[in-house]
Amino acid sequence: MQRIMLATDFSERSDRALRRAVILARSHGACIELVHVVDDDRPRSIVEQDTKQARQLLSELARSLETLDGISCDTKVILADPFAGIAEAVEQASPDLLVIGPHRRNILRDAFVGTTAERTIRAVSCPVLMVNGAPLGDYRHVLLTTDLSEDSRLALNLFETLQIGREGSRSALSVFNAPAVRLAMSGTLPPTNKQDYLNSLRAEAKRELAAFMAKLGGTKTEQIVRFDETTTAQEILRAVKDLKSDLLVLSTQGKGAVSRMLLGSVTEQVLRWSPVDVLAIPPFK
Repeated sequence: MQRIMLATDFSERSDRALRRAVILARSHGACIELVHVVDDDRPRSIVEQDTKQARQLLSELARSLETLDGISCDTKVILADPFAGIAEAVEQASPDLLVIGPHRRNILRDAFVGTTAERTIRAVSCPVLMVNGAPLGDYRHVLLTTDLSEDSRLALNLFETLQIGREGSRSALSVFNAPAVRLAMSGTLPPTNKQDYLNSLRAEAKRELAAFMAKLGGTKTEQIVRFDETTTAQEILRAVKDLKSDLLVLSTQGKGAVSRMLLGSVTEQVLRWSPVDVLAIPPFK
């Protein structure tokens, strides 16, 4: 990983993302590109004033990072819709990773337009790291999620090339479905039959995950399967808590305009509620 882009709005949330970007840049010897987007759909005088101030703030921040942290920095101010501006910056610079601040929850807004993270991921074609946790150091435990699809395999291969969390431990999680338990007939299953049914599915899920991970190779990874007793997203978040993970890796799945717009309910829910950092790897074109 050689080039990290940080999208900042100069808020405390962005400061958290900045510190994580600095930790990653130090670890990989990467440079950071600091980007701020000025919303140009406002009176010209306000746009000009905000642009001047943003350039000054970015310049001061870049000097501080170069002087105190020894990190090479570039800066860019873009006049555009915030999400279109970030997409434009990514397209121009082709960073290995885009880092953004944590999602600021607004239930009504999320219901109609999605979270900041979702909209950003829809707009760009590089991995996006949403920083939720306090950046205290290198990641200690990475939780990889997979649906065992080809897109997921490609996403995890890309994750390997980024070498994020390489010094910590890691687990791979696959959440399996038990249709009969969810159907009305499940109420008629005797407890022993239900448990036998789940055990059979769990054993098959373990075999499938083992075969999937064998094709990936790479770092030793603990393999975990969970029954989607609630929802897949909730089981992922439960696993994060149980394993004390500090980085969660998701493949956003899907191809084409429609699927990119929808992203997938699992990704949406995890992005909205994850207490730890989430690395979202977009679908391959």
